Amino acid sequence: MNAVNTPTRGVAVGPTARRPLRARAGTAVPHVILLTYVVVACGPIALIVMNAFKSRQAIFDEPFAIPTPDTFDVSGFQTVFERAQFELYFLNSFIVTVSTIFLVLLLGSMAAFALAEYRFAGITALSLYMALGIMIPIRLGTVGILDLMVRIGLVNSLFGLVLVYTAMGLPLAVFVLTMFFKQVPGDLKDAARIDGASEYRVYRIAAPLVRPGLAAIGVYTMLPIWNDLWFPLILTPGESARTVTLGAQLFLGQFVTDWNAVLAVLTLAALPMMALFIIFSRQFIRGLTSGAIK
Repeated sequence: MNAVNTPTRGVAVGPTARRPLRARAGTAVPHVILLTYVVVACGPIALIVMNAFKSRQAIFDEPFAIPTPDTFDVSGFQTVFERAQFELYFLNSFIVTVSTIFLVLLLGSMAAFALAEYRFAGITALSLYMALGIMIPIRLGTVGILDLMVRIGLVNSLFGLVLVYTAMGLPLAVFVLTMFFKQVPGDLKDAARIDGASEYRVYRIAAPLVRPGLAAIGVYTMLPIWNDLWFPLILTPGESARTVTLGAQLFLGQFVTDWNAVLAVLTLAALPMMALFIIFSRQFIRGLTSGAIK
């Protein structure tokens, strides 16, 4: 009887043995899907960067090959910097992007702190007004914005672009950062007030505790500003205030048949944002997930 009831060694028993295999398969499927998406999304970018450093003949003969000593060529980059003022375009985009991020984070965090801390008449209407700024695209008001900029003399001015982008980024910043400020322990803020700290000082104490949210808003604000073509084309068409995206678009229209120059300008326009996003991607993901997990 003991021999009959003893299970045979090495033989799998029912569904229990199949569970590890199913678990591994269930874990592998999302990874395969994500890797496929990465290849589809990053493949064209990799092709652009690789072919930007190859000769014209190599681009057509071996478009999927990496540059070699025989095919390496930087004539496209030489054409870009000789025929266009891309140093100025990069400087303009940098000034606009950094200034806008600073104003969005400063003003947005202050407004979010007030909405999270205080209860006053009209707070619900104000919150709904901020939500409308997220739902309604700012480009619908382009005619009014252009008319206002003309009247106050801010056409072909980087400051005008900064104001428009700040107004575009503030609603989302206030909405997201309000949730983060509500998660800051109330005892910490009350203790600071008991010690005689002003409300501005309490804000300065609470602001470092919402750094994941600030990082997420910073990255989310940075990408569309750097890549935007609509408002620079309308508000800053002049050479002195032209941004890198507008400069690249105009350059492509002039050198559409020069593939070395086209790929070089696309690489120059994309690489700065790719580098910054890779550097701050961890903070961006932390900011998106911290708001959902208390």
